[in-house]
Amino acid sequence: MPNAMSAAPVVVIAPDSFKGSLSAEGVANAIAEGIRRARPDADVRIRPMADGGEGTLDAMLSAGGGRRMLNVRGAAAARRDAATGLLDDGGAIIETAEVVGITDPDGMAVPVTERSTLGMGEAIRALLDSGARKFYIALGGSSTNDGGAGLLVGLGLKLFDAAGQALDPVPSALAQIARIDASGLDPRVKDAEFVGMSDVDNPLTGDHGATAIFGPQKGVTPEQVATIDAALAHFADLLEPAMGVVKRNEPGAGAAGGLGFALHMLGARFETGAEVVAREIGLDAALEGANWLITGEGRSDVQTLHGKAPFIACKHARDQGVPASLLSGAVDSAALPRLSEFFSGCFSPAPGPITLDTAIRDAARLLANEAEQLTRLKFGSI
Repeated sequence: MPNAMSAAPVVVIAPDSFKGSLSAEGVANAIAEGIRRARPDADVRIRPMADGGEGTLDAMLSAGGGRRMLNVRGAAAARRDAATGLLDDGGAIIETAEVVGITDPDGMAVPVTERSTLGMGEAIRALLDSGARKFYIALGGSSTNDGGAGLLVGLGLKLFDAAGQALDPVPSALAQIARIDASGLDPRVKDAEFVGMSDVDNPLTGDHGATAIFGPQKGVTPEQVATIDAALAHFADLLEPAMGVVKRNEPGAGAAGGLGFALHMLGARFETGAEVVAREIGLDAALEGANWLITGEGRSDVQTLHGKAPFIACKHARDQGVPASLLSGAVDSAALPRLSEFFSGCFSPAPGPITLDTAIRDAARLLANEAEQLTRLKFGSI
């Protein structure tokens, strides 16, 4: 085992947030504190991660850029202040959860059939006004199931019923659409680049579509699934010829209640959210010469291995021959055999039986303590 005379270790810390407790940066800082207790000489490189859900904006901006607050419509049409980001390279980042998030009580107070992504279109238009022409859209955490109709209406699309009356872009109205006018779509979107950040590959409709798979977590009842799914299919039947492209079955079209479909209609490409973050924050550069990577999340299980931030961080580390350890708020014991195929140790900071409230309240202290002990085990102390 290395002793006090060992060379200064280089440790990269790249966790996701612990939802409801600490941001990714907060988690990383707590782990760094523990490492430095054992090895004050350590070269600690902090790279907060995210996978396209809540916290993606913060992770992307950790590499440079600044926040831009926008006043847009939330899922229930009430106006809200939403944080977006302008990156140093001129691109923009919009986190869907900031605009129409499932944690927004105002948006969730109305039925899912009356929620819209209109504010997403407003946000894109405002950032176009700021000069942005490349958009990273983090698709996790949405409360909407409108097929992205709201986003497109926010950019100038118009929906009409058989009597020629304009319709709101909400699921309850989509079945009434008789005509779609795409001529008013903001012409700047043709020159813009859109990147959908998601690990979801579902189509828009059908048994594996947005409504059937993700609708229930947004409030869609079993009795509503077929009706809403048919409404999205009807919307697609009219939208695709109006815009001259067919995209409903593209992987990711069903992401964020069909918001992915709207992005596909704008020519978006889709990437795993955590891969985009890893690239933008310079994770590979941080791993050069490193001895160890520590990553983690609120709870790890087999789903961690399906494109979640800790797995992507681990993959990048392994590609450079750097061992990666998992330090998560909780680790599913049943998943340990699978997780251990990739991670060099899977750990939780809980010192013993502990209530959830205590774990959330004391997360920073518990993480620092565990990181200190792991560092002593791996590198010794000075």
